[in-house]
Amino acid sequence: MYERDGEWVMEGLETYDPKRIKSMEELYEYVETVGFLPLFRSHVTGFSLEELTASEGWFSGREEDPWEWRSIAAVEGKVVYGKFFGRKAGFISKEWFPYFASYRRDGYDFDTLYELGLAPRKSKLLMDVLEERPYVPSYVLKAEAGFGKDGERGFEGAITSLMMQTYVVIDGFERKLNKNGEEYGWPVSNYATAESKFGREMVRSKYHLSKEEALEKILEQMHKLYPDATEKEIRKEI
Repeated sequence: MYERDGEWVMEGLETYDPKRIKSMEELYEYVETVGFLPLFRSHVTGFSLEELTASEGWFSGREEDPWEWRSIAAVEGKVVYGKFFGRKAGFISKEWFPYFASYRRDGYDFDTLYELGLAPRKSKLLMDVLEERPYVPSYVLKAEAGFGKDGERGFEGAITSLMMQTYVVIDGFERKLNKNGEEYGWPVSNYATAESKFGREMVRSKYHLSKEEALEKILEQMHKLYPDATEKEIRKEI
């Protein structure tokens, strides 16, 4: 995706290209096959949903709109959705998410991480709210965790860091409601802990692997899928 004359242009495929992903079902099948996939173009050529879909479908509101797919995928939970790749959004299969959790967490649950002084107070404020319920809309999370004009700063950076560490995932999107119960504004993210959304057993199933062993598995998969990518390019995403 790049900006041209003030507009965002998607770097995808032509509509007639038979290789393109055309539906939610095909997206799920692809993620299950490759293991993980960023939403937008990355440092590794071909490693994004943007490059595998029709350019004109994006932000169209039609059935073949990948922007709509990511919202559906986040709710359905057939794959994991969040900001996992260079602090940008993407999908990870349930098979591969435990490897990312083992690598990114290095065997620590969040409470232990915080007790050891390895997590900032801002992250703790967010996790305390998230662990109380299945999911929390971003505007509610901000308020209840004390972020805002007269409180903590850096909400987006803090919640993105928790996603990169695999403690938090996106559990869909919703619009705010006014005092009459009517929706307004742009949809906002609903956040959940990974364990709440997918279960402790699945998320932590590769905790027996060391951080280095989990990373090696992920790198092996990347080199297999993108043999022309350099180590530097791959590590920028992983």
